[in-house]
Amino acid sequence: MTDYLIRGMTKDGFVSVSAVECTGLVERARQIHHTLPLATAALGRTLAAASMMGDGLKSDNGSVTVQIRGGGPLGAITAVADHKGNVRGYLQNPAVDLPLRADGKLDVGFGVGRQGLLTVIKDIGAREPFSGKVALRSGEIAEDIAGYYAESEQTPTVCALGVLVGRDQQVTAAGGYLVQLMPGAPDSLVDQLEKSFTSIPSVTSLLSQGKTMEQIMDQALEGLGFHVLEKHPVAYECHCSRQKVEQALISMGEKELRELRDSGEDAHITCQFCDAEYVFSTEDLTALLKQVKRP
Repeated sequence: MTDYLIRGMTKDGFVSVSAVECTGLVERARQIHHTLPLATAALGRTLAAASMMGDGLKSDNGSVTVQIRGGGPLGAITAVADHKGNVRGYLQNPAVDLPLRADGKLDVGFGVGRQGLLTVIKDIGAREPFSGKVALRSGEIAEDIAGYYAESEQTPTVCALGVLVGRDQQVTAAGGYLVQLMPGAPDSLVDQLEKSFTSIPSVTSLLSQGKTMEQIMDQALEGLGFHVLEKHPVAYECHCSRQKVEQALISMGEKELRELRDSGEDAHITCQFCDAEYVFSTEDLTALLKQVKRP
């Protein structure tokens, strides 16, 4: 099944929903970064969150960057999504392997760490991107995303994220949802949502049963008249190119670029997001030196 994202609303207009099924793109990330299961789960949850947060940005050139630095053995995690929810990402230590929790689940919270920050950067083409930072609550990522919306955007949010990894380490299910209360929602609705989302099975459990995100949201919001407003595919997409790498090399400045050229060896530049390698010969670097703007 093609990965997809839906946006919807309840009939009273008090509950907004974003939900994503992203098994394929998380598996693609696993293949690119050669992640072990714990890293796959942590990166996959972050990719799912960023996809939903990016979707719906008003600018066609807009993007959302989610950065998690919790001090755990997995290191920093970064995910970047465009305005359609297409996403890319990486983490610092993809080969970290830790014992399972007592309940048999991957210990994402310990792997990510709990003594750090979640940073969200929204770039909609304005002079200065919006940046919000909040302290991590659990390192499990979903609770941290909900905390970000509560603290930084004052929006009550229920967030669920999940990645299920098979015995062969391949991703068998991945997805998540963001359910947010709109201004003016009655207190009784808050209580109703809390009961509903406390009792509903995990996202990966429901996806593994063959449920669609529409069916999952119908189940979670039963009686509230949930309807889908938009549905479209999402994918793991990297926008790197040789031209962009050339501009990055030029931006290093004359001194550093000249030192790189004078080493006498080809420069190998690898994209952190997709592992693509760009090779620049000494002749290539000499040509780039001529484009450096001197003060």
